[in-house]
Amino acid sequence: MSPFCDFPAPPGGFRAQPEPMMAPVVESTPVQARLLRAAPGLAVAVGIGAVATAAGTAWPVLGAPVFAVIAGALLSPLLSRRRPWLGPGIGFAKGRLLQLAVVLLGAPLSLQQVAEVGLTSLPVMLGTLVFCLFLAWLVGRALHVSRDLRTLVGVGTAICGASAIAAVTPTIRAKNPDTTYAISTIFLLNVAAVLVFPPIGHALGLSQQAFGLFAGTAVNDTSSVVAAAASYGSAAADHAVVVKLVRTLMIIPVVIGLSVLVRRRDRADGAIVRGGAARRLLGLVPWFLIGFGVIVAVHSAGLIPAESQGIIRSAAVFLIATALAAIGLSTDLGELRRTGPRPLVLGLVLWVGVTLSSLILISLTV
Repeated sequence: MSPFCDFPAPPGGFRAQPEPMMAPVVESTPVQARLLRAAPGLAVAVGIGAVATAAGTAWPVLGAPVFAVIAGALLSPLLSRRRPWLGPGIGFAKGRLLQLAVVLLGAPLSLQQVAEVGLTSLPVMLGTLVFCLFLAWLVGRALHVSRDLRTLVGVGTAICGASAIAAVTPTIRAKNPDTTYAISTIFLLNVAAVLVFPPIGHALGLSQQAFGLFAGTAVNDTSSVVAAAASYGSAAADHAVVVKLVRTLMIIPVVIGLSVLVRRRDRADGAIVRGGAARRLLGLVPWFLIGFGVIVAVHSAGLIPAESQGIIRSAAVFLIATALAAIGLSTDLGELRRTGPRPLVLGLVLWVGVTLSSLILISLTV
């Protein structure tokens, strides 16, 4: 008998049993690991972006970007304790997704549209753009508004609101409170423009084309441009949309110019800039801006079907809403309160300046 059990050993003794087969361990790739880390925060941002997109469709005067950034900022204190595991996904949403959204914004644009607008529109757009950016620098410094914040408010007012702010944010590496404050300022002024501009147009006796040019150059986000111009007339709305789309192209020279300034600032701060002359020149143009230009060229060649443009535009709006929700989630509301009302005052001054300069240039050129 075996001393260790109360039953006899089998003939030949005990035999070692084979070990059970174990499933092979599959190690995740670095890309898969990053996606897993990003999943929780990205899911939260996507959820807020989806709700904001639906709200923006129901109330187009406000628009999805405004709903997204405000909702994200309001939820930020509630999720502050979960920031460590939400952080990777939120960072991905306000980085890569935001840049991809800028690329998709080029889908409705074509070089033919630039020609259709004509010489009567370009002087007004270029004049208001230069004047607004100069005014942002001058008044922003006088009000002691930070460099990045006055840049965001300036390009948002001069070009196309939240879309321009989305394009410029990664270029100048703006902080989240600055982006949130800039979008909120632009939103308030868009609502004011929708209410105020049609009575101004009627009081000045502007034609449908002239008011469409006025709305397309002095109102920021596309939804607000359409809302203001449609209340004036269908012809005004059609012209305003074309002007607004061409105005979006101004993102290209502005972002390139800001890239040059950021590179010079990095050198002044002692940062090492590596690479040859060609590489440094290419580095001045962000990849998403190159993608923006490529998709405009593809559309100009007639390779994007008309039925696909609406889908791409909706995808761009959703991605912008998701990215801005992530920016809102990263916002410190206490920092916004400490910033005070000066950026709002700057936005109001720029809005009045763009409105007056647009009317003056229209009277001189149309």
